[in-house]
Amino acid sequence: MGLVGNPEKVATRSVARKARALIAAAGRDVLVDAGTAEFVGLSDARFESVTALAGECDLLIVLGGDGTILRVARQAAGSGTPILGINLGRLGFLTASSSANLGRTLEAVWSGQCHVESRPLIEATGRGRHGRIHELALNDFVVSHGMVPRLIELEVKVDREVLTSYRGDGLIVSSPTGSTAYSLAAGGAVVSPQADVFALTPICPHTLSNRSVIVSLSSTVEVRLLSERVDTFLAADGQTRAELRVGDWLKVRRSRSTTHLVRLPESSFFGTLRQKLNWSGSSV
Repeated sequence: MGLVGNPEKVATRSVARKARALIAAAGRDVLVDAGTAEFVGLSDARFESVTALAGECDLLIVLGGDGTILRVARQAAGSGTPILGINLGRLGFLTASSSANLGRTLEAVWSGQCHVESRPLIEATGRGRHGRIHELALNDFVVSHGMVPRLIELEVKVDREVLTSYRGDGLIVSSPTGSTAYSLAAGGAVVSPQADVFALTPICPHTLSNRSVIVSLSSTVEVRLLSERVDTFLAADGQTRAELRVGDWLKVRRSRSTTHLVRLPESSFFGTLRQKLNWSGSSV
């Protein structure tokens, strides 16, 4: 079993050591990436990267929050290895369980009680200021301005047909999984993970009639920067990946790669929504 931790969280050390002890006690091998091994102080078999680790284990146990899951999902893309997220953060839409329930969660995995959800990755290709762009994301791609808060203008096409030109702080192109992330905060719809759609959500649009638009996940969404003299960037899952200048473009489509998330038998998307967002009907 592979073990990956977030070195930015203090709790990672103690939880990782507990997880290692539980895995070893169950007679299973423990594999870690070099970064986690160094941070936690583990001497188990290590791999130079999460990508290499994912190709050699049958399960990735990821200690952190949603941000850690997003990073590992991109690095493990194409491996087919399921990801079990143990939450050390706050919301945790993508994690399966909290660190307090680590033992019970691993027992459920080993006894075959858990199920695996497939979540599509999305990819962006195009041209940026410094050349070709090719990025993967589980949640979303965001095109937005830099430190100076100036309006940017983006032309958006869906399957080569012009949708509109957005003027505002930027645009979020999210997968179904990403609908509960930045898109939700920007006023986008909550989308079930089983819905094969993109959500196109403008950020603080200048035209008040601009609203989030839902299109098929089989579509190709093209975004072209029309603004001059405004620092503009592309972020994949919250990580800045490229700088854009006037005339640069992106094409966002469904990737051939898929992320597989382990889920406890009693978990459900709507139950998570009720709990995490404190909706009516939540038992918390």
